[in-house]
Amino acid sequence: MKAIIIDDEKRARVTLSLLLAEYCPTVELIGECENLSEGVKAIKKLQPNLVFLDIEMPGHSGLELLDFFNEEEVNFAIVFTTAYNEYALQAFKFSAIDYLLKPIVPEELAEAVKRAQKQKNKLENFKTLKENLQTETPPKIAVPSGNSLIFLDSSKIQYIKGEGAYSEVFCSNTPKRLVSRNLKNFEDILRSDNRFIRVHKSYIVNFEHVIAFNKSDGGFLELENNIQIPISPDKTQIILDRIQIVKR
Repeated sequence: MKAIIIDDEKRARVTLSLLLAEYCPTVELIGECENLSEGVKAIKKLQPNLVFLDIEMPGHSGLELLDFFNEEEVNFAIVFTTAYNEYALQAFKFSAIDYLLKPIVPEELAEAVKRAQKQKNKLENFKTLKENLQTETPPKIAVPSGNSLIFLDSSKIQYIKGEGAYSEVFCSNTPKRLVSRNLKNFEDILRSDNRFIRVHKSYIVNFEHVIAFNKSDGGFLELENNIQIPISPDKTQIILDRIQIVKR
């Protein structure tokens, strides 16, 4: 697997090249660039399979990289190297884009390389990341389904039901999706989006779609289309805090 590093800090490039040599023997480093314009030229000339890309560089952000390529030219995977805050990292998770937080942990680097070798939908993932970084609540979420990634509008997700190692994602006006990701994984990814709450061991609900909270039969949430979602007793107060109660 041929790789290029694009990073304005020489120390960062040296460190990453040494880590690749020691922990990623399948990766051949074929170029190092200190800015985005050099990186674009190197990619077009050397045709790497993988690009390690710093986000914050003088002149151009790493997020602008694909602005310089036509869609058919994007046949390389990208792993971002970043010191971004937790909110921004959530956008990466939503978009199924790999990132390495500096200082880079060798084991995480090796895992990122393995995932990059299998990565598909490269252009779509990147477009989704750029869109998600521009908003406080990411508009799209990338979820695995079979050998593909599906990009869902997060505002249309009504609820997610856990089924062991899988989850069923229910969206407005579309068929449910069976996703190869357990509910805990969804809970972790959606943690920063306050629209979503895990209300039961088997359910995460988007509160934008909640119509009513019913206390009978142990308590349940009523969603659009007469959908009823059970809630756990220990979640009742959290739900009440979330719902705005208008007193007459």
